[in-house]
Formats: sequence, C-alpha cells, structure tokens
Amino acid sequence: MSDDLVVPIPAALSAMEPVEVALILGSGLSGLADIVDDPQVVPFGEIEGFPSPERHVAGHGGKLVFGTLSGVRVAAFQGRIHQYQGFSAREVAYPVRLAHALGAHTLIVTNAAGGVQAGLRAGDLVLISDHINLTCDNPLMGGLGPDGGSPFISMSDAYDPDLREIALIAAAQAGMPLVPRGTYAGVLGPTYETPAEVAYLRSIGADVVGMSTVPEVIAARAFGMRVLGMSLVTNAAAGLGLDHSEVLKAGDAATLRMQSLVLAILARLP
Repeated sequence: MSDDLVVPIPAALSAMEPVEVALILGSGLSGLADIVDDPQVVPFGEIEGFPSPERHVAGHGGKLVFGTLSGVRVAAFQGRIHQYQGFSAREVAYPVRLAHALGAHTLIVTNAAGGVQAGLRAGDLVLISDHINLTCDNPLMGGLGPDGGSPFISMSDAYDPDLREIALIAAAQAGMPLVPRGTYAGVLGPTYETPAEVAYLRSIGADVVGMSTVPEVIAARAFGMRVLGMSLVTNAAAGLGLDHSEVLKAGDAATLRMQSLVLAILARLP
C-alpha cells in the first residue's frame, strides 16, 4: 500500500484536460452525467487502478464522464463503489483520489438515503451539513495523508459552509425545496436498517442514513478539496418496507430537480 492517498493519472485519462469539479452521482441520480456538454466517456473498466468495476450495483452506471456543466470543467462519476461490495474505505475513495490527480478542487457528492428524522419524506433533497461515520473504517487508515503528510485531518466544516450557502441561494431562486441542513449517518450495508437501528440513529442525531459518501468526503478533505453533499430521501424511515427498486424509482423521479439544482450551483461557483 502506498504511504499516501495520491494516485497517478492512468494512461486512459492522460490526454484529458484538467477538471475543476468532481461529481459523484449516487443511486438513481446518474442522469446528471447524461447532460454534460462535449462529453468524453471512459468506462471504469478501462481505468487502470479503478477497483473491480464488474461488481458495480444496479443504478450505478460505471462510467467517468468528462465535459462541462454551466461552463465548469467537470469529471462526473456515473456510479460509485461501496464498502459492502468488499472494498476498503481507501478503495471506495479512489474516485476522489483520482479526481484530485485530475485537478479537481471541489467535490459535489450526491446519494440516495433513508430518512431518519420525523418530517422527512420520499423525494426530499437534504443539504448535508455533517456526518457520522459508523463504518468502522477510514480511507486514511494504514497510511499517511497526501504526499506523506499527517493523517490527522480536521473534519470541522467538512461540508463547506460557503458552498452550502450557494446551494441554498440557488434553490431559493429556483423555487426548489431544499432541507437546509442534515446529518448523514454512513453505515456499511448492504442490508437496510432494522427499526431498532433507525431508532438508535435518530437518538444520536442522524437525519438521513446511507451506505456511501463518508469515505469520499474524508479523502476530499485530506486533499483540501471543498465539499458539497446532498441526499435524496428515498423513504420516510430506512429499513421499514424498502427495497432497492424503490431507491431507484425515487432517484428517477428526482433527476430533473437534482440536475437543475447542481447546474445552478455550478453557475454560482467563484
């Protein structure tokens, strides 16, 4: 294992222009990558070092799309990998490590999540303001930080306050409902939560729960990248009558809203 998070640019991507923003698109939300201007598409399987793309799950496209959105040069990961597929947190964070190598200074990460707190309904978009790591893993374990530096990374304001303000302004101007803050609980999965687990998550302050995002955000912060995170609520209480087809259905229904919001946010980035 390398003693830091830095990865070389694979040969398949060596001719790509540097990017400014990386987008990681969660279950059912990968349609955003389909509207990238002047797209250059590279399947994950053609990217040397990308962890075992044959294990990708339904709803995750398995492609890296380069191009522009709202005039911003982006790398959009159409799908992601998860710890429940047998990957470590460091492997799950590979797309962020790659995005940093490609020049990205900002990460926009989206996910499908179960609503934990009362009042959240399927279809709600929640702006992530904090997270709770319940995976018992961390992409900085077993090595040093970037370029051999310290792995002791501050996670205060991991979800950039200025980017969150930009998102709130964009949503307000578009007349789009957006829950202004929420704490995301990251769990291993792949099973959905039991009622007792939902009650526990509620008691420790979680608003939404999902099986991704946390390793990606930790790695991004280790690189000094700014992070904006959003959860699409797929049901009112995780683990209560939910199956994966419902997650995908909720993602499909929210695609246009998520696309419009991300485009508006990108247009307002400094």
